[in-house]
Amino acid sequence: MKAMVLAAGLGTRLRPLTDDRPKALVEIDGRTLLEIALERLRAFGVTDIIINVNHFAEMIVQYLAAKQNFGMRIEISREDILLDTGGGLKKAAWFFLEGPHDEPFLLHNVDVMSNIDFGRMVQFHKAQDALATLAVQERQSSRYLLFDDRGELCGRRSERENRTELARPAEPLQPLAFCGIHVISPRLLEIMTEEGVFSTIETYLHLASRNEKIMAFRSDESYWRDLGTIESLSCASRERAE
Repeated sequence: MKAMVLAAGLGTRLRPLTDDRPKALVEIDGRTLLEIALERLRAFGVTDIIINVNHFAEMIVQYLAAKQNFGMRIEISREDILLDTGGGLKKAAWFFLEGPHDEPFLLHNVDVMSNIDFGRMVQFHKAQDALATLAVQERQSSRYLLFDDRGELCGRRSERENRTELARPAEPLQPLAFCGIHVISPRLLEIMTEEGVFSTIETYLHLASRNEKIMAFRSDESYWRDLGTIESLSCASRERAE
């Protein structure tokens, strides 16, 4: 199975730790965020991974070489400008479209840690015949994705901006927080119309408006932690020690 790790961000919320290294190489209990993500994916059975890089890109390349790519095939997708999640995925599309490409792949933020069951998530994705499946939880957040009673994406809501955007109408709508983990069918890469810098969520909303199946995978009982701030790193370290 293939996967992509999104690791090109500047890590501004992690300063000063990211003043001299990329976010992916920030450590928690002696392990880098990149190592934690890669080991999780490898344990699931992922053998081929592409990682997008921008900030301190050469440090990531050298780190992977020193670690012998953690025993996997790892490709690097260099971004001269940050392309956001959707633009980064589109630039790396060749990796998932080479050779036979009828199997879904995982897309994973480098700054999240969880025990979400990838196996169940992929199985659910296939059973639903979804174009994309998003790991979500019912928890407090400043941003929510909105799903109908069948678990299909209908829109998003920003609490900070007090703004709701609907791709298609439905009642009732369930607001759920996204976990930064996706299962994606390669067909999505062939029908993305956005160009340049854009978010995967923009693509998902556009496709949902055309009745493509973007599904919620409920992970309410799973452990999940955003590692994007110094405070959250400290929390995760304490939780790992308990």
